[in-house]
Amino acid sequence: MNDSKVESYLINLGVTYERVTEGTWVINDDEKGLEQVVILLEEPLIVLRVRVMETPSSNREALFQQLLKLNATDVIHGAYALDGNDVILIDTLQYDSMDFNDFQSSLDAIGLALAQHYPILSQFREK
Repeated sequence: MNDSKVESYLINLGVTYERVTEGTWVINDDEKGLEQVVILLEEPLIVLRVRVMETPSSNREALFQQLLKLNATDVIHGAYALDGNDVILIDTLQYDSMDFNDFQSSLDAIGLALAQHYPILSQFREK
């Protein structure tokens, strides 16, 4: 597995990250609004994902409806999804054809979605 392209893109972006294993990185860059963004190289794809919140025990239908609305109108790259009991934001890119601009756009869109949607989604968090 040749993951040097992802590593070089992360360096060029100047984000704070950690290489966890071969083909896996975690971005923790408060300044760029990217906390716990996991990047997985699972050829032929690059998967970018971040845990947004735990699904609440009540008012779940309203949350799911809101997530679907955000997917349809506001999410530029990727989509909100469920992973077990977690709401995640996920995006995938084709590794072979991915260039720096694709990678940067995906990360920028994730950071923007997290910032813009926090006020909306935080209403569904259990107190």
